[in-house]
Amino acid sequence: MILLPRGISPGFVGLAVLLALLTAWGLSRDVVRGALRERAFDLVLPLLPRPAYSGPDVVIVDIDRDALARFGTWPWPRGRLAEVVAAVAAGKPAAIGLDMLLAGPDRFSADGDVALARALSDAPSVLGFVLETANSGQNLASTPILSRAPVSLPGVWRANGIVAPLPVLADAARGFGALVAAADPDGPIRRVPLLVLAGGVVRPGLAVELVRLSQGAAALLIEPGGILHVGDITLPLGGDATLRLVGPPAVRSIPAATLVDEPGTRAMLAGHVVLIGSSAPELGGLRVTPASPATPSVVIQAEAVDAMLRGDVAVRPAWADFVEPLGALVLGLACLLLAIRLRPALAVALAVLCCLAWAGAAVAAVPARLLLVDPAGPPLVALTTFAATMLVRFVRDEWRARLLRLSFEQHLAPEVVRRIAADPGALRLRGEMREITALFTDIESFTSMTERAEPTDLVALLDAYFEVTTRIVTDHGGMIDKIVGDAIHAIYNAPFELEDHAGRAVASALALLEASEAVRKSPLGQRLRLGRTRVGIETGPAIVGDVGGSRKLDYTAHGNAMNAAARLEAANKELGSSICIGPGTAARLDPSTIRQLGTLTLRGQSGEIKVYTPVSLPG
Repeated sequence: MILLPRGISPGFVGLAVLLALLTAWGLSRDVVRGALRERAFDLVLPLLPRPAYSGPDVVIVDIDRDALARFGTWPWPRGRLAEVVAAVAAGKPAAIGLDMLLAGPDRFSADGDVALARALSDAPSVLGFVLETANSGQNLASTPILSRAPVSLPGVWRANGIVAPLPVLADAARGFGALVAAADPDGPIRRVPLLVLAGGVVRPGLAVELVRLSQGAAALLIEPGGILHVGDITLPLGGDATLRLVGPPAVRSIPAATLVDEPGTRAMLAGHVVLIGSSAPELGGLRVTPASPATPSVVIQAEAVDAMLRGDVAVRPAWADFVEPLGALVLGLACLLLAIRLRPALAVALAVLCCLAWAGAAVAAVPARLLLVDPAGPPLVALTTFAATMLVRFVRDEWRARLLRLSFEQHLAPEVVRRIAADPGALRLRGEMREITALFTDIESFTSMTERAEPTDLVALLDAYFEVTTRIVTDHGGMIDKIVGDAIHAIYNAPFELEDHAGRAVASALALLEASEAVRKSPLGQRLRLGRTRVGIETGPAIVGDVGGSRKLDYTAHGNAMNAAARLEAANKELGSSICIGPGTAARLDPSTIRQLGTLTLRGQSGEIKVYTPVSLPG
């Protein structure tokens, strides 16, 4: 059992957990928060509907393993690559992009570079470059990028310089784009750059440059507010000028060997955007993406081009970094209030509903508004807060219930307590008339004993006495109504029906005498000269229920049986007996188990009554 420090409430613990989660979530933006958000999008984005599209398609010309087996291992002579590019150019594509860096001269033959340059000049072609941190050289023409006002891109990918294609090849190409595709902190590649900053010059990514050429645009235009115009296509730049990939693109792939050997297949490229790359592991172009741990880099670029052409480009808004923590706080507080105010089942249902509403709105914002807002982080913070609060509430309630059970077990038999705990509705605490058997005890000469006993000794002796006597009462199905000084007031047949309650009360009385004699014979009992226990028992109707005000309630019984039991207990002194049984109880016992002690008139009653004692006791 977990113990809560006194005064600590579930609401306090839940609020502390919420603030701790928000703090940790805010401090770990990339490690936890960003990774959680991106993994949620990895699952959701591929399932969303793609916008209708009727423009040019994206086609991959794949230098696959069959091509390597057909034309030789990589790297190929540039003349062989020129054959592939020439075959693609013969198909009249809208633009050709090479997903490879052609930086140095052909190591096989200088004629190969010339042949490749000639093939590149036959169609709008884009070559790739890579960012270089050590080299500040800019020996490469840049695409004109126009802007009507200063544009802030604080997160744009940047470097000191670039590694450019071979000049003879660069002269034949009509555009140049960055090949870089950096992985997120948790491993996969999810973005490609729309723009990069190299040595102070803004340059396009490979996919953007391919789209520009396919659109026939002479330059790129950046509008105030971070909107990039690529011909007729508009792209939101966001803060880092990257494009978030959605999933595997719906693009066609044609083996390079097929295109070279079968000229009829080249017509399939007419008017489309073509990317030349490789899916073969030998070329080292496989990358980890959410879709696959071995995605060819050419597929990544093809996905980016396809998304731009379709207008399927969602951006993470700048205000998301403020709205998401605020949403987590509001959701967390709502779930916290639900956890401490409502019943568990209803609280769980409403908490889940609130979190689903946020997640649904965030997911719907992608196709509807092209916005990327975290669908998982705020609900996770809120649900964790809710779970922590509910756990503390459960522990608190269980602890209170345990204390309550322990308290009740001092008055009732354990099986009765378990019955109440299992079905609280079965316990009727409002006043009701029922037949009970009352049992009252007293210790002979207790007052004189208290005058000669040390307080600590007296308390220790009473503890030992009540430990055994109260257990006897509850073990026989009775309820301890009160302990008054040295006296026990017990009720049988309440709060639940108890079969043969009169016989159980008499059996309790016999056991009480035996147990009290054992306490009397103990060293402490002999030293303090503990007196005999006297018992009075009577059966009859009584009103039972909770009695008291708003601050104190007492489940007890009121009626003649209670008064008579008290008088019968006192009559033992006059009669010289230990157990005095009234006529109400005697009428419910086997006559052979009792004998008459005599007759007497109880205070408050007008007539004489016969009183009895168990035959197993001496008179």
